[in-house]
Amino acid sequence: MKIIKGMISNFKRYWFLMTQLISRDFKVKYKRSVLGVLWSLLNPILTMAVMAVVFSQMFKFKVEGVNYIVYLMTGIIMFNYFSAASNAGMTSVVENFSLINKVYIPKYIFPIAKCLFVGIDFLLTLIPWLAIIALSYVGLGDYTCHFNIYFLILPYIFLCMLLFTVGMSLILSCLSVFLRDVWHIYGIVLTLWNYLTPVFYSIEILPAKLQTLMHFNPMYQFLTAARSIVLYAQRPSFTTMGILGLIGVGTLAIGALIFRKNQDKFIYYI
Repeated sequence: MKIIKGMISNFKRYWFLMTQLISRDFKVKYKRSVLGVLWSLLNPILTMAVMAVVFSQMFKFKVEGVNYIVYLMTGIIMFNYFSAASNAGMTSVVENFSLINKVYIPKYIFPIAKCLFVGIDFLLTLIPWLAIIALSYVGLGDYTCHFNIYFLILPYIFLCMLLFTVGMSLILSCLSVFLRDVWHIYGIVLTLWNYLTPVFYSIEILPAKLQTLMHFNPMYQFLTAARSIVLYAQRPSFTTMGILGLIGVGTLAIGALIFRKNQDKFIYYI
C-alpha cells in the first residue's frame, strides 16, 4: 500500500505533465481527421452494427430474456477499453525513451497517462451506449432495458476496471522493456482472452467446468457486474463488488511493485 500511496503522491505532483502527455496523444490521434472526436462516437456505433448483424443475424447468437444488442454493446465497449489501454500502456515506456533519458520523470507516469487517455474515449463511447439503452424503450432489440438506481454503481465498476488495467499496463510495460517480443505475444493473448470472455456469447453455452473457470477471468467479473445492472436491473452482491475492488487494487499493487523493482534497469535496455 505504501507503493500505491507514493504513486498517488507523485501523481498529484506531476499532474501537469500527465495532462500534457494526454493532450499530446489526443492531438496525434485526431491530427488531420475531419470528424475528429466524433469518431469516438461513430466507432462503437459502427462496430456494434457490424457485430449485431454478424452474431445475431448470421450466427443467430442470442441471450434468453435480455436485449442482445445492449448485451453485446456492453461487452464490446468494456473489453475494447481494456484491450486498447493495456496495449498502449505496454509500449508507453519504450516509446518515450528520449524523454526518459533527458529528465527525471517517474516512469510509471507513461502507462498511467495512456490508460487515462484511452479512458477519455471510453467515456465518449458511453454516450451511444446509453442512447442504445434508451432506444430499447422504442423497440430496438427484443427486450427493453430500464434505467434504474443501480446505474450509480457503474462508476465503481469502471473504476475497478481502470485500476486493473493500470496494473496490467505496469506489468506489461516493464516486461516489454526487457523483451520486445511481448508486444507480439500480447496481441495473441488478447485475441484468446477476447474469445474466452463472454463478450458476444452467453456463458450458459459453455460446459459446466468452463463456466467455473470463467469466474477466474477478471474481465468476466467486470462485464457480468455491469450487465446485471443494465440488463436485469439488479445490484451486484456485496461479495461481487468486494471481488472487483480486490481485483483492481490487487493488480495495481502487484504491477506497481514489479515496476518499481525493475524501473532503475530500464536505462540499460531502452
